[in-house]
Amino acid sequence: MTEGYHVKEYGQPVKRYVQTMDLKDDPELIAEYKRRHSQREAWPEILAGIREVGILDMQIFILGTRLVMIVETPVDFEWDRAMARLATLHRQQEWEDYMTIFQQCAEGATSDEKWQMMERMFYLYEKDKT
Repeated sequence: MTEGYHVKEYGQPVKRYVQTMDLKDDPELIAEYKRRHSQREAWPEILAGIREVGILDMQIFILGTRLVMIVETPVDFEWDRAMARLATLHRQQEWEDYMTIFQQCAEGATSDEKWQMMERMFYLYEKDKT
């Protein structure tokens, strides 16, 4: 993990969203949650839907029970519109229900209701060039 993670290059300006959610504090549930998100187990319809609404990349990181999701999109991406559309796509709510047993959230919640948007409070500021 100390080697870092490769960042995709898109050939266009992008913006990043960062969200968080907590899992239930149960090591067996967390292991199963991770398994269900593995390349082998993730549902193809869900991956296709994420791309269909305009998301370029999505990554989820975990530390204990805390999840952090990083989403990269084109700069003209409209989050609310995309999430409303995502919620209507084939198998999306079925996937959300399939994941709910692991998550600290209300039963029947959509992805957008489960994941909480994080506020950026710091970045490596550039020296003012004026």
